[in-house]
Order: sequence, then C-alpha cells, then structure tokens
Amino acid sequence: MTDTLSSTSPTLFFGWDIPFMAYVGLVPISLDENGMRGRLPFKPELTNNRGDVHGGTLMSVLDFAMGSAARFGTDTGSGVATINMNTDFLSPGTGDLSIEGRCTRRGRSIAFCEGVIYDSQGQVVARSTAAFKILQRRPGGD
Repeated sequence: MTDTLSSTSPTLFFGWDIPFMAYVGLVPISLDENGMRGRLPFKPELTNNRGDVHGGTLMSVLDFAMGSAARFGTDTGSGVATINMNTDFLSPGTGDLSIEGRCTRRGRSIAFCEGVIYDSQGQVVARSTAAFKILQRRPGGD
C-alpha cells in the first residue's frame, strides 16, 4: 500500500483517515485476517531526551495496530474504542521500527488483541495486550 504524507491530502490507513498516525509517520503495510503490519520510520521529533522513540509514540502505534486488527472483519462503519491496554517496554526504540497487531479473540462487543514492535534487527522493543469495545453505528448517529 502506498501512503503519502502531506498536509494537503489526508493519509488513509486502510480506508480510515487518522491524522495522528499521519503526524507520527506510521506507514501501513497490510491488514487482513492475520492482523495489521506497519512500519514507523525514525523521526527525531518523536524521541525522548535519550534519542529513543518516546514510549507514548510506541503505545500510540500499538493501539492503532491492535485496534485495526480488532476492527477487521466487523461491519462496515463499526469502530472500536480502547478499554484497557497494558504495555511492556523491553528495549529502546531506535531507528526504523516494525509494528504488528493481531486480534486473538473477538466477541460481539469486545475484542482482545496483542501487538509487538520490533527494531531493524528483529529485537522486541515493546509488546502490548489490549481490549477494545466494538462500536456499532446507530441509524442517525455518528
């Protein structure tokens, strides 16, 4: 999937316009029944005082990856809201990073997911689990 980052045209993430993911520079690669894959090119603006990718950035892209996996296969127009998210930071995020998220169980209203971020050598930078509320659009609602 080709993705363009510009201030004049929104970046679509598997059909969804998500300005914050465009801002951090997440590049979506694939979304299917096996989960979501993406990459986060290194940007100095996203680092902490040590020069590592900030933990908040890592959690945000994990949340998006897992949420995308939770949303895959639901009715068109459905959304998800994060209920709970636990993240372990295992090593510094330096350089370009790979992100994966997958849904481990989806019920009618709740989905359980896990996500992992890898560095360019394949070392795990962070891992996360989360629960998402599946939101059905209501007629006349948003």
